[in-house]
Formats: sequence, structure tokens, C-alpha cells
Amino acid sequence: MKKKLNKIARDINNFLIKFLSNQKYTDLIKPMKYGLLPGGKKIRSKLIVDVGKIFSSKYQNLIRIGAAVECIHAYSLIHDDLPCMDNDSLRRGKLSTHKKFGESTAILAGNSLLTIAFEILSSPNFNLESKVKIKLINLISECSGHSGIAGGQYSDLSFERKKIPLKKIVEMQIKKTGKLFSFCCMAPAIMNKKIKYLQDFDQIGSNIGLLFQIADDLIDFTGDTKKVGKKTKKDLKKGKATLISLLGHKNTIKYNNKLKLKIFKKLNKFGKKSQDLKNTINYIANRIK
Repeated sequence: MKKKLNKIARDINNFLIKFLSNQKYTDLIKPMKYGLLPGGKKIRSKLIVDVGKIFSSKYQNLIRIGAAVECIHAYSLIHDDLPCMDNDSLRRGKLSTHKKFGESTAILAGNSLLTIAFEILSSPNFNLESKVKIKLINLISECSGHSGIAGGQYSDLSFERKKIPLKKIVEMQIKKTGKLFSFCCMAPAIMNKKIKYLQDFDQIGSNIGLLFQIADDLIDFTGDTKKVGKKTKKDLKKGKATLISLLGHKNTIKYNNKLKLKIFKKLNKFGKKSQDLKNTINYIANRIK
């Protein structure tokens, strides 16, 4: 698993370094690279490659889509860390982008990474039909904006120190995290014109994203700052609306285990081709151990 993750991470980083080096140099390139590279484990990109395997997609096309996703993910993290949002000073074991370069620069670097994602997907070098590219860009835009990441972050902030029902917490976490995971799982199906599977992979992606977010919350609850690379036990201090705050630690773990089984049941119809995807899901779920 780690070998495959490392290869994908290396290929994504190489793509991004090359893509950024071909851009006209500006003063924002440095903070953009800082917030983007080396850039975590690339779990989202691994999911794209895993689903791509089910549909026998071209690896280089999957890497390009993964690179676009990593730009959007990096943009969201840079903005989430800002004092007006979650006010985090550490990210991936180093200073947050706004701590390193200042708040205004961090906002502009984040905005620039968001738009770079659309450049990557619309590039003439991306050897796909224009209609397919437009579908990908339309979906990633939807998953990133007010009905996705941005909307989820808004709810996350507005729910602080309030008693929020389970359904609303799940909806918020699916927007905040699950929507981009949905894109990752749907993109290979769009690319290979397997439209009949889009609904399946939309749901699978949302549930994997929810699984990831719950695991993240559990890590924050019990994890060590040095090992995690960012401050832990923040959610409790800020009164965040999480499943842990509603169900408790043990029941949240049970909820996560049931969710994983639900995803696996949905993947069974794809047989052996879905094994890599199942391995990644196990990896996500087992991060809490």
C-alpha cells in the first residue's frame, strides 16, 4: 500500500512541479508551492487511480486529474488554516502558509491554486474530448464551491458550540470532505464514458469522504501533535460539531466500521478490480489505530 501511495505521490508532485515551472513566474509561485508541495499522502489521487483501474483508464490521465484535485485540496487547507477560519499555525509538520507568508499572501496563493486546477483540466495537452473535459471541470467546480468544500466549511464554522443533529453533521462533513472524494471516484467513470456508474461512485465517494473525515476527527480526539503534524484536540476546544461530540468516542468508531462495510458491499459487484480501492479504504479507516 505504502509503495503504491509513494509512487502516485511522486508522480503527482513531478507533474505539478513541471506544470508550475511552465507558468509565467510571479511572486505568488513560492507560497503556492509551499502550500502544495510535497503535500501529504495523496489519498484522493490514490482513489482516482484505484477507480481508474476498475475502468482500465490511462494512468497519465489519472495523474493529471489527481494533480488538479491536489491543487484544490491545498487551496482549501490554506484557507481553512487562516485566523478567520480554523486558525491553525501548523500543517503537515510545518508552519501554515499564512504563518510563513502572511494572511493576504496565503489567501491569494490559495485562490491561485484553485484556478490552476481548472488550467490543468482544460489544457490542450490533456488528451480528452472537449465535452469530457467540460464535464470534469463542471463537476470539480460544483464539488469545490458553495455546494461542496466552501459550503461545508461555512456550516462547520456556524455549527460551533451548538447542538447539531446527526443528519446535519453528516451533511456538513459530506460537503466539507465527501464532495471532493465523490469527484475523485466519479472522474474515471466520466473520462471513460461509463455514465451508468456515476450514481454508484458518487455515493461511494461521499461515503469514503465521510469515513476519512470521521477518522480525521478521531485522530484529533486521541492523536499526538508531533505524529500527526498539526495541532490535535482542537475540535473539543472550539466546540466543533462532530460525530464524537454527539455519539461519543466508542460509538463513533462503531459508526465508522459500519460505514466501511456499507462501502465494501457496494464495491463487491466490481469484483477483483476493486481490491486496490478496498485496500485504500482500509488504510483510511485504520489511520485511527
